[in-house]
Amino acid sequence: MIKRIPYLCGFWRFANAYDVSYVKGAAVKIDRLIGILSVLLQKETVTAPYLAERFEVSRRTILRDIEDLSKAGIPIRTRQGIGGGISVMENFKMDKTLLTTAEMQDILAGLRSLDSVNGTNRYGTLMEKLSAGSSDFMAGNQSVLIDLSSWYKDTLAPKIELIRSSIDSVRELEFRYYSPKGESNRRIEPYYLVFRWSSWYVWGFCNIRQEFRLFKLNRMDRLRQTERVFARRQAAFPDLRNERIFSGGIEVEALFEPDCKWRLIEDFGVDCFRERPDGKLLFSADYTDRENLITWLLSFRDKVVLIRPEEIRNELLEALHKTVEQYEKQKGDEREWQASRNL
Repeated sequence: MIKRIPYLCGFWRFANAYDVSYVKGAAVKIDRLIGILSVLLQKETVTAPYLAERFEVSRRTILRDIEDLSKAGIPIRTRQGIGGGISVMENFKMDKTLLTTAEMQDILAGLRSLDSVNGTNRYGTLMEKLSAGSSDFMAGNQSVLIDLSSWYKDTLAPKIELIRSSIDSVRELEFRYYSPKGESNRRIEPYYLVFRWSSWYVWGFCNIRQEFRLFKLNRMDRLRQTERVFARRQAAFPDLRNERIFSGGIEVEALFEPDCKWRLIEDFGVDCFRERPDGKLLFSADYTDRENLITWLLSFRDKVVLIRPEEIRNELLEALHKTVEQYEKQKGDEREWQASRNL
């Protein structure tokens, strides 16, 4: 019989007791206790000197930790002499985990990806604890590698850490926010960090709009944690369905040159266009944002002609004419400036 319930209940009663008092160093001790338990569940027997070296504490501290684990309901056995050491009773560790190897590998891949965001080894250390003594879980058998870092890593990582701290400490955030409708100062109660559509967002209650909203981290500036503690609200997970966030409504038809095929497939999939006999690609899609559509089309330069909607086609033509005029004016200004220098 596998004794899992006493382990979970007893250990978390112990952990929660520290959470309530939360004296300095308690969180570090709980982290070490979890690590020690992970090692004991993965290895048949270990010694106190081995644990002391691994967790960089004294042997006496390890012995106190073992005593605390025993008080929490973990059936730990110690044996003196040659071949002795510290172990968990056999009937307690018959099935070391409720997770299969594949499930553990998925967890470790996710944990590794978080290190790629904030540039720390925090999750790497946790991975080592989870995979202690089991080579099946280590990198040699990992087939999924996820890198969530971006060009904005230097500015993004501090924001993620500050938002996480605010969520944990239940403190409000203030920042300057830039959106297509303008810029404004915001104060929010943060609830979730969200990674979606290749970007990071924070889901929180906006005190200005008096509703839950999704804010993109790259559009934030002067982010700071306030001293204001907020009472947690009933906060549902944000509805991240594409049709909820990106409502669409702009039916687009455009004609692309054949060498744009890879971009269309990458952005919208293989079913977004029909190939004509002349090799050109007739693109059709339901777009979500007017400004983003114009920016996207301009990124193809002379490789695309917008067919509809007609009002955006006219707007695009006007923008192109203004761009040409600006370049011509700049060229004329440069000629005048050069002529004045030659006088």
